[in-house]
Amino acid sequence: MVIEWTASQKQRLREIGIAAATEQTFASVEEREEAFKTITSEHLAKHRKEIRQMLDYPERHPLPQIESLVAQALTDNGFIEVRTPSIISRSALEKMGIDRNHPLHEQVFWLDDKRCLRPMLAPNLYFMMRHMYRYSKGPLRLFEVGSCFRKESKGSNHLEEFTMLNLVEMAPANDPSEQLKLHIKTIMDAVGLDYELVECESDVYVKTLDVEVKGIEVASGAVGPHRLDPAHGITQSWAGVGFGLERLSMLKYGMDNIKKSGRSLIYLRGVRLDI
Repeated sequence: MVIEWTASQKQRLREIGIAAATEQTFASVEEREEAFKTITSEHLAKHRKEIRQMLDYPERHPLPQIESLVAQALTDNGFIEVRTPSIISRSALEKMGIDRNHPLHEQVFWLDDKRCLRPMLAPNLYFMMRHMYRYSKGPLRLFEVGSCFRKESKGSNHLEEFTMLNLVEMAPANDPSEQLKLHIKTIMDAVGLDYELVECESDVYVKTLDVEVKGIEVASGAVGPHRLDPAHGITQSWAGVGFGLERLSMLKYGMDNIKKSGRSLIYLRGVRLDI
């Protein structure tokens, strides 16, 4: 007879971050109980050691460490950093093609009928592109790092509040598709992760060039001219890409769940605090 963990034991193993152990089976109840005691004891001791180490050797959270790496790499390559509001208008979202009938509309956190928390950085970046380009004598390179919000917290790779890096080069001197690949390489080299490029379809941009690490999408890029451009007053070609920084952090530091890499009251630097 094969003995499995009890429901409460499985829940406890998930809570302390060793969900993989829930698939283990045993020859007897006694063997199971001894294994549960040993596994939980060893894992809790490991957690306590990691917390004490954080207290003894303070350092920045992994997420702003990633932000610093990518921001420095971009400024070194002639990009200007912008910071824009997290609250945007319905009209700004509709310029991205997201009206009341769009699939993404229901994922948006609406503050009232006319304002919402931004689900992406692109609307404000489009605005900055149009105004900054008036003063530009050549290719314009902009980027922003900021929080975005979507109602999609299910799964190990999704958060309702997450951090995006969006970059765009407007009116590039070279082919936009090649510039897109170049800028993707700049970010991934800065973070230190191997990656693959995959062509995909998008609800907003129609066709995208996605960046995957170990089968997990970490970024999505596109080039213009694009059908969204006229609504924003953009007539020049461009290359742009958006990265999810929590996903980059999760993969860089070997975490098994994106909740460990984001803003959290439960996790700090991948270590669970409430066990």
